[in-house]
Amino acid sequence: MVLITQPLYAAVSAVVGRKAPLYFATALFFVGSLVFGLARSMSQVIAGRVLQGLGGSGLDVLSEIIVTDTTTIGDRSLYLGLMALPTAVGTVLGPPLGGLFSTFVTWRWIGFFNLPILGLSLLLELFFLRLTPDKALLQKRPEHLDWFGMVMFALGTTLFALPISWAGTLYAWGSWPTILLLSIGTIILGIFALYERRPKHPIMPARLFHSRTATMTFIGAFFHGATLFPLLQWLPLLYQAVGLDSVLQSAITLIPACVASVVFAVAGVALVGVLGKGYRWCISLAWCLTTAGSGLLVLLDEHSSIALRNGVPVLWGAGVGLLLRLLFLPNQASVLRVDDTGLAIGTLLTFRLFGGLLGIATCSSIFSGLYRNSIATIDGLPDYALPLKDPNQAIRLIHTLRTLKLPGNLLSAIQAAYLAPIRVIFYVMIGVGVLGLTSSLFLQDLDLKCTDNGERLVSEIEQAV
Repeated sequence: MVLITQPLYAAVSAVVGRKAPLYFATALFFVGSLVFGLARSMSQVIAGRVLQGLGGSGLDVLSEIIVTDTTTIGDRSLYLGLMALPTAVGTVLGPPLGGLFSTFVTWRWIGFFNLPILGLSLLLELFFLRLTPDKALLQKRPEHLDWFGMVMFALGTTLFALPISWAGTLYAWGSWPTILLLSIGTIILGIFALYERRPKHPIMPARLFHSRTATMTFIGAFFHGATLFPLLQWLPLLYQAVGLDSVLQSAITLIPACVASVVFAVAGVALVGVLGKGYRWCISLAWCLTTAGSGLLVLLDEHSSIALRNGVPVLWGAGVGLLLRLLFLPNQASVLRVDDTGLAIGTLLTFRLFGGLLGIATCSSIFSGLYRNSIATIDGLPDYALPLKDPNQAIRLIHTLRTLKLPGNLLSAIQAAYLAPIRVIFYVMIGVGVLGLTSSLFLQDLDLKCTDNGERLVSEIEQAV
């Protein structure tokens, strides 16, 4: 859902302005959180999460775009670093708070907790967000929106993403439903890419890919998503399945890595701005940290000490944290038209999400295939543990491993069956890191001292002047 809507938010806001879509996204996330917290059935839970996704995707991309609208690219590194603070703090506190709510109160508070924060955010937006459109924006109209492109992108992305999400679980990769939908989705996205050269206000203009730096930045974002999202999923599962941690314990174990991600996300772009020596060296450094950190993860097993389990992911967390904001700098410096900056941000986030989608699907397929082979070698499982033989049930049943009364040798064998495919996933992430590092070598250090702003030119202070 987020994958589809982020570029649409960017495109709509480029025509109608940033404020209305931002208010809409905030309200949508509020309603989604309320529906989730009050849900009385699984369908209501899903509806709440869908609404949260629709609203959250807009909040994510529009906040980045508004920063670019109200700052010059020379000052932007500092503001991107400051903007990373609330996002990073939420990343650190989110998993432990979710674990605490679900363990000691109720899972409904995962939704309710958002409500006062969103209410305050909406008030701040209404009274303090000062954005003034320029003449070019006033000449645009809703009918200028790329409606056909939006439909093509939404349809193609849905048909492409759906079979990837079920491949290897609901249907095999080689099954006809998977191949058919993947093919149709790919064809529609291809038509969309060709069509985007025609509209007056396309949602993903071909000119965004005009240079080597621009193209490599999007490719780097793809690889960043391909390592970020899969490991955010599989690291906690490693601690729960192999280390026999609870959900809360696994979240707490990852706090040092999340803190490292916070510090480096904020410090990275700020350091580039202070040193004024370009961003290419820092992006390459980030990929080196990410690759080396992914390699260190293979050291983790059921016998790892607490210090090792807390410390090993820190290097990976520092690398992916650096990349969270650094990639915005070449992305924004490479646009041909300053007013394309918002669309460039939406496209960058789309590539990152595409990478995450394919990365998660690939890792899930790796796990299913290798786990099936590993668990098949274990004999003597009692009847109540036989569902563990099914790879499709293996993830869902992880939380039961701590409560199953299995002999020590049998439990160790099951832990090893989980560990083997997860280690292969870590090796694959090393390869992804190398590909990301390679993409960074083709970047150029473009000028970050441009004084042009985007379409929303003046802040409250500038209005007073």
